[in-house]
Amino acid sequence: MKLLYVLLLIGLATTTQAQTLVSGKVTDRKGHALPGANVFLKGTYDGTTTDTLGIFRFSTFEKDSATVAVSFVGYEGFEQKIRLLGREVPLVIKLAEAASELNTVVITAGAFEASDEKRMAMLKPLDIVTTAGAAADITGAMQFLPGAQRVGEQEGLFVRGGSGLETKVVIDGMIVQNPFFSSLPDVQQRGRFNPFMFKGTSFSTGGYSAQYGQALSSVLLLHTTDRVSNNGLGVSLNLANAGLNYDHVGAKQSVSAVAYYGNLKPLFALVKQNVDWLRAPEFVGSSLTYRLKTTPHGLLKVYGMYSDSRLSMNTRDPGRESGQTKLDLTNRNAFVTSTYTDQWADGRWLLNTGFSYSRNADGMTFDGLGFDRFDERTQARAVLTRQLPGNSTVLFGAEVHAIRLENGVEGVLYSLQDNYSAAFVETEIYLSRQLAARLGTRAEYSSLLNRFNLAPRLSLAYKTGPYSQVALAAGQFYQNPDYRYLYLNQNLGFERADHAILNYQIIKNKRTFRIEAFYKNYAQLVREYTGQAFDANPYRFPWGRTDNAGYGYAQGFDVFWRDQKLVKNFDYWVSYSYVDSRRLFQQFEVSATPTFVSNHNASLITKYWLEKIQTSLNLTYAFTSGRPYYNPNHEYFLRDRTPPVHLVSLQASKLTSLKGNFVVLYASLDNVLNTRNVFTYRFTPDGQTRYAVGPQSYRSFFVGMQIYLSKKAKVDKADL
Repeated sequence: MKLLYVLLLIGLATTTQAQTLVSGKVTDRKGHALPGANVFLKGTYDGTTTDTLGIFRFSTFEKDSATVAVSFVGYEGFEQKIRLLGREVPLVIKLAEAASELNTVVITAGAFEASDEKRMAMLKPLDIVTTAGAAADITGAMQFLPGAQRVGEQEGLFVRGGSGLETKVVIDGMIVQNPFFSSLPDVQQRGRFNPFMFKGTSFSTGGYSAQYGQALSSVLLLHTTDRVSNNGLGVSLNLANAGLNYDHVGAKQSVSAVAYYGNLKPLFALVKQNVDWLRAPEFVGSSLTYRLKTTPHGLLKVYGMYSDSRLSMNTRDPGRESGQTKLDLTNRNAFVTSTYTDQWADGRWLLNTGFSYSRNADGMTFDGLGFDRFDERTQARAVLTRQLPGNSTVLFGAEVHAIRLENGVEGVLYSLQDNYSAAFVETEIYLSRQLAARLGTRAEYSSLLNRFNLAPRLSLAYKTGPYSQVALAAGQFYQNPDYRYLYLNQNLGFERADHAILNYQIIKNKRTFRIEAFYKNYAQLVREYTGQAFDANPYRFPWGRTDNAGYGYAQGFDVFWRDQKLVKNFDYWVSYSYVDSRRLFQQFEVSATPTFVSNHNASLITKYWLEKIQTSLNLTYAFTSGRPYYNPNHEYFLRDRTPPVHLVSLQASKLTSLKGNFVVLYASLDNVLNTRNVFTYRFTPDGQTRYAVGPQSYRSFFVGMQIYLSKKAKVDKADL
């Protein structure tokens, strides 16, 4: 019995020695207790939760070593290896807040945010289609965002004192060579792409990522959809065109096809035109999108489109006795892009690659004299991203482009070939939940210019409160000169713009306020020396001596306010942009404000959803202050100003059904007040007569419908 008692005491002593007490406290980074946090040893049932003071205490019979794990909602997980030696292990554990929209700073300077999405303005397709005054055009909708300027007689996106050539349109990382339909004298052209092929559009007004280049002012990033939601056939019909679209979705692949025919003659018969059309624009086109899920995270997307259009018009030409010139235009355009994305190692590595080809041919004659245009671009791109601890990332990328341009002018053919390449590296570092930095560098080489550049980029953001932050962006941006100058002088160098941007924003309770100031320094701009008086003809082909001696600046600020809370089902935003800009470039003999710059741009966008009748009513008011125009009779260069432009537009969309098929009806009325807006003035060659250049039509309307021939098709008010 004594022996048994001794053995029992030894066993109890051994058991007691084998237990290890794990204790401590769990707090946030500021030392505040976190009650209810789970604390446990991985792979065992040993553990507990913290009390109201954040204190925990538990015992374990595990030996040697183990891993303590801690989890708490809203905070990053915590793990630490400990030694289990039979004595108490005290721990002090501090958890970091998990990344979320409310508690993490984001890089925003120069990247406008029009919705509650982070980083850039992510506008949904139907959000673009239902913006009154945008004419269902992507770039048309962007013109109502802060930083954009409205130039009614030219195509392009004009941003913060920059010309239309200073903005690049990018689809899935690939530059689009011809994002707009072929330019016509004094007629603003639409973008070529259907908003519904994109899941979002991102508008950067400056200071953008090192991933993109060849744009002195801005990039418009378009992201194609990864999948389709409405399986089946659809029919669209409106006053301008008729189309069919078909979507098929399988387990791992999907196909989307679109075919359309358009003729603007019926619309022009109803809407009075200010253009003398001899043949209204007529066009036909198609597109095909194929998506294949190759791995759990791998996705291949291929998109191709082709369009063919023709028109004829009389353009105003005061230099001729008849006062006009007949223009005939035939355009054929093709664009193919393919991208592949994948990830591995639990998402720590991400791959994004792409290849695209575009080809555009304009057969154009002025009174029978040929002025043909041709261009093509082949490009390839690859980006590899490494996810780092704490939401930080580093990426490496490279791209190559082969570009060919041709232009026939009065029987003389001009041609260019450029092999352009770029490499870039960029890292985004979260120094804390309140402070983030993005550092990048882009290197570019152009064989046409035989020059190399190195462009540093920097962005910083600091969180000033639970819902607010300040951000800063700066960097250098390069771009090849206008190809019209390069046809005659290939010794020109890159043009350059230096950006500095500071912003403040607060997003709280479905309300957004944002203010941003900017400064752009232009250098190495092309100047042309003719030795003659300024030629205001915007379509002239340059012939004078050129160099890179030009310079200039643009400075100003934007203010934006959006409220989705004031009234149920009512959403509105107000934006205002001020820009002051002067340049000495092109034919300018003195520094002056360019003709495409307006000092003040303001807009009010409203959208109201009527629940009972399933209808969205939208109103837009836009104001643009007067722009400079050349007056040969004025003592000072470009001092005259056009009158301000006012535009009020209405748009309505109704959801309904037809024999069980989902239908969207839409109608729009532009320039409701029938204001006789003037975009610019020009003068006859003798300088005696001034004439106005205005919109293609003053008041106009448009109606149409989209029918989804699928019982599962669905669109709701969130899309409208």
